[in-house]
Amino acid sequence: MPSAPAHVVNVPVNQIREITQAAWATPDSIVLSIGEPAFPVARHVLEAAMAALDRDDTDYTPNAGIAPVRAAFAEHFSRRSGVEDDPSRVFVVAGAQQGLHLALSTLIGAGDEVLLPDPGYPTFTMTVGLLGGVPVPYPLVPHHGFQPRIEDLRRLVSARTRVLMLNSPSNPLGSVFGSDLTRDLVRFAHENDLWIISDECYEAFTYDVPHISPARFDAGGPEAVPEATEARVITSLTLSKTYGLTGLRIGALVTPPGMEPLLNNVMEATVSCVSAPSQYAGLAALTGPQDYVHTALEHYRANRDAATAVLDALGIGYLDARGAFYLWADLSYATGGDVRAWTRAFLADRGVALAPGTAFGAMGEGWVRIALCGRTDELIEGLSRLPAPQRT
Repeated sequence: MPSAPAHVVNVPVNQIREITQAAWATPDSIVLSIGEPAFPVARHVLEAAMAALDRDDTDYTPNAGIAPVRAAFAEHFSRRSGVEDDPSRVFVVAGAQQGLHLALSTLIGAGDEVLLPDPGYPTFTMTVGLLGGVPVPYPLVPHHGFQPRIEDLRRLVSARTRVLMLNSPSNPLGSVFGSDLTRDLVRFAHENDLWIISDECYEAFTYDVPHISPARFDAGGPEAVPEATEARVITSLTLSKTYGLTGLRIGALVTPPGMEPLLNNVMEATVSCVSAPSQYAGLAALTGPQDYVHTALEHYRANRDAATAVLDALGIGYLDARGAFYLWADLSYATGGDVRAWTRAFLADRGVALAPGTAFGAMGEGWVRIALCGRTDELIEGLSRLPAPQRT
């Protein structure tokens, strides 16, 4: 069989899937390793998709999506971010992952560098490598609250750097960028002639702090930095987490002016368009009752509080989660320098699946990501099985 090219062979294994698939094959396991919302999808969303199928609305749509869906995403983004946007600059994509691939396919070539958070979502690195680019991790460290530092970015940027990847609220960390940091990151990107891809998949879920979109400080935003002479921020949105539509694959890219022809061509060459029933389901989710979002937010907040109470009782350290639905916990006292192996052993011995921190980069060694989106009783039971640090 002919060999695959090196940039494909070298794409790393997704350790989240690795441990989760092992858990699915383990009877009676408690799965806290994957971010799958536990609530049933709202009925009006399901009925919108079924109505599209009933009327045989299964043809191609425009590459960028159906006009009402693009308008709904634009209105949603404007309302949540404070940035007025034109529906013509919204591209409906098959979930945030396809949106990431679409954006990077348009921005980088072979050998181009992308600054990625470490710890950060694993498909950031996987997608850059798959496109022949070079992932350059920027460190997020405990003593700085796992927030980006401009001095680290300055040290890593080079003549080949094309893109700065940002993610707030963060998966896996649950951290949220404040206004000052977000402004500084946008200024840094403009000073260094970089694009920003802002992954805002969890923008609906923050706890007692606001979500701040980098687009606010980009050209055309209400608080544009002086350096922003032209728009550089591409915002990635998804309905997977916000409305529990993980399997319908529906999201959007909000793009700067002038990118429409390029994105149309790249979209045509990858998936052509998103399925019409999924788009109509997304339209119903965005424009219909928002009870699901409010219920989910309060459930995730309650689960965060229940999980931290268990960890506090055991004496286990963690990062205070201010957004998304994950808790980042320090198990370095137990993992022996190999958290990936430890999570596999913990699943085998105790029947609980946690995502190893190294799934998200080398800086995650010794840490685990705990998904807070499932049943509260399973979450409490699973965490109660963790080994407590030895007290001195």
